[in-house]
Amino acid sequence: MMNPHYQAEHIEPAAQAYWDTHKTFQVHEDPSRDKFYCLAMLPYPSGHLHMGHVRNYTIGDVIARAMRMQGKNVLQPMGWDAFGLPAENAAIKHGLAPSQWTYENIAHMRGQLQKLGLGYDWSRELATCDPDYYRWEQWLFLQMYKKGLVYKKATLVNWDPVDQTVLANEQVINGRGWRSDALVELREIPQWFFKITDYAEELLADLSQMPGWPEQVRTMQQHWVGRSVGANVTFHVDNRPETVEIFTTRVDTLMGTTYLAIAPQHALAIQAGLQDKDVQAFIDDCAHGKTSEAELTQMEKRGVFTGFYALHPLTGARLPIWIANFVLMNYGSGAVMAVPAHDERDFAFAKKYHLPIQQVIMPANNEPIDLHTAAYTPYGTLINSGEFDGLSSEAALKAISSQLIALKVGSWQVHFRLRDWGISRQRYWGAPIPMINCTVCGPQPVNETDLPVILPEGLTPSEKGSVLKEHTEFLETTCPLCGEKATRETDTFDTFMESSWYFARYTCPDQNEHMLDERALYWLPVDQYIGGIEHAVMHLLYARFIYKVLRDLKLVNNDEPFTRLLTQGMVLKDGAKMSKSKGNTVDPNALIEKYGADTVRLFSLFAAPPEQSLEWSDAGVEGAYRYLKRLYKLVYAHVSSPIKASRPPEWSSTQQTVRFHLHQTIKKVTEDLFTRQTFNTAIAAIMEFTNILQKYEINAPADQALMQQSLEALVLLLAPMTPHICHYLWQMLGHDTPLALCPWPGFDYSVLNRASYEMVVQINGKVRARLQVDENADEEAIKALALQEENVKKYIEGQTIKKFIVVPKRLVSIVV
Repeated sequence: MMNPHYQAEHIEPAAQAYWDTHKTFQVHEDPSRDKFYCLAMLPYPSGHLHMGHVRNYTIGDVIARAMRMQGKNVLQPMGWDAFGLPAENAAIKHGLAPSQWTYENIAHMRGQLQKLGLGYDWSRELATCDPDYYRWEQWLFLQMYKKGLVYKKATLVNWDPVDQTVLANEQVINGRGWRSDALVELREIPQWFFKITDYAEELLADLSQMPGWPEQVRTMQQHWVGRSVGANVTFHVDNRPETVEIFTTRVDTLMGTTYLAIAPQHALAIQAGLQDKDVQAFIDDCAHGKTSEAELTQMEKRGVFTGFYALHPLTGARLPIWIANFVLMNYGSGAVMAVPAHDERDFAFAKKYHLPIQQVIMPANNEPIDLHTAAYTPYGTLINSGEFDGLSSEAALKAISSQLIALKVGSWQVHFRLRDWGISRQRYWGAPIPMINCTVCGPQPVNETDLPVILPEGLTPSEKGSVLKEHTEFLETTCPLCGEKATRETDTFDTFMESSWYFARYTCPDQNEHMLDERALYWLPVDQYIGGIEHAVMHLLYARFIYKVLRDLKLVNNDEPFTRLLTQGMVLKDGAKMSKSKGNTVDPNALIEKYGADTVRLFSLFAAPPEQSLEWSDAGVEGAYRYLKRLYKLVYAHVSSPIKASRPPEWSSTQQTVRFHLHQTIKKVTEDLFTRQTFNTAIAAIMEFTNILQKYEINAPADQALMQQSLEALVLLLAPMTPHICHYLWQMLGHDTPLALCPWPGFDYSVLNRASYEMVVQINGKVRARLQVDENADEEAIKALALQEENVKKYIEGQTIKKFIVVPKRLVSIVV
């Protein structure tokens, strides 16, 4: 018996219990069916869901449930990105082990996700801090080491003095650590690297073969990889043995070089610092400067003269060598040739320090330019360039490069902005890098039979770096090559390592003998991936790189890990991103307790298109709740009706109109969900059809039959978005088959393609019926059609018709 009132607090736990008991979302490989792998980026177990999580995971669940209804064999797993600094920092704050904090948070967040009714295959759940998981990450590291894709070198790094660890350039925001917000320092320390640059060409080229990715993300990755073709040029240092190597894409401007600029960490800069305390003071000051190219373009350009000169490779002219804060040691050779007449940055620096500005390019149309106010940067025609005068920039690129090559002071080269991936982190709570340091043999890889190298979990971290350096049980070991005493590597993997392959492990999480097995070949690649735009460069680029390595190891058989990518927008309140510091957060748990998970899901889907930011609205949540109550009431009224449903041999005109709207809605929602992924417009169409059904009067068995059809379709269309209430309403509509196993509704083109239009029938000014009128029907036929309508008959019975007006293609007005 159906309760007359919508009670989410009873309906939702019952639906979740059914799915859990019947293992509704647990899947296995089935070669006879098309697979669909739907995945939202795994969360960090911070302990509490926020509305961004709710939106992200609801979107993924809608897609997964809809695809299941289309007959796909759907995999939708969930796990935890469990290593990282937040756990370590929280453990320091509370005086406990990160493992305890992490596992307690996982348990709590798992319960929160389950309350949302997300259809996950929980049998595949994994946590990246589990040795059974990171064992294979360590194994992969060893395979990459054998292939020459791993190396260690002392390098200048971004050092976070608060978190006591190295940060990637992408993790430095406005000169500060992305988690600690501390001012980042530049330090030179030994680091392990992955040679992602070996895959730069492929990472770039394959972007053109990824139509399922947003153009913005592909553009961001294209820029980050940054392929450019240019010349390497060698400048000899006057009266010294050193040379300065530079890379330029504008070798046509070589004759306009008036100084060289080098990074504060360049070998020549260090030599200059030893000879001049003012130079050294400048170098020391730069150690706290900006570390990314984007930041360098915004800051004040500063420099100091080294006292050294370079010799122009073609003219022999002496060029002063300056140390400049805008030159990065980690990009190229840490040196640039400065052509202030034709580069804005070089121009600003030259003006500030009164350095020469020599024009060597003029516009091809001889238009005058003013080099007192700004540099001229386009291509043009060479002047003041000796034998190259009169050449176009394009011709000069080739001519000057050829001469440099002939003089053995230059070469033509393809250059990438992309740097190798530094994977070392000097923190405790991470996967150990499987290397051993031997004083005799040097760094040696751990034997594969000794994997995993297990991180001791019970330790309480310190604010002064990794506690692994003091933990002798972990630290002390023997060299796998010579057998002498040795020490383990105490650096742990960058946590982006764990998130770069987890999606593959979901396919076979119980595989104990191999990293992946044949099940990965069935499920991969991921068909639909969902996550924030903030992961465009780091996570998504690293995952593409690791996937290509897995391909080359014959563990997967395609090139890209994610076929289609959806980057959802942020959740805002009062125009700002929700955050505890701003005091504008909304607790999803409180909303679920008050309204139910379906209301929260419906609001998060309806308030904005998925790729746009969503502005929080209490009124919007109330509106979603009211709609679900209206739908519930509509179904209750239907199942409580004494009229028995019976399909007629032919539908009346009003019934045909309702059927037209029914099939139009199915078509619209189908296209919005599966093609456009605009869930908000799909919900709007469903609500519009609900309004039509609410106004439809049930007077005969045929009306009841049509209402049954329509409500069944509504429930099926809403099922991916509000699964709990739909699970219940489907049962109330008389079905034994669980809704989660039902197919997606189809629409009938013959109903939609009739050459007809809708007309409203008013009786004494009130709408009493809607007609679906044939395109060729004349006035008399329209009147006859109106008089056949059951509702019209009801209101004119026993009355005298005083007026009967037909307004073509608009309305029929009857006055009685």
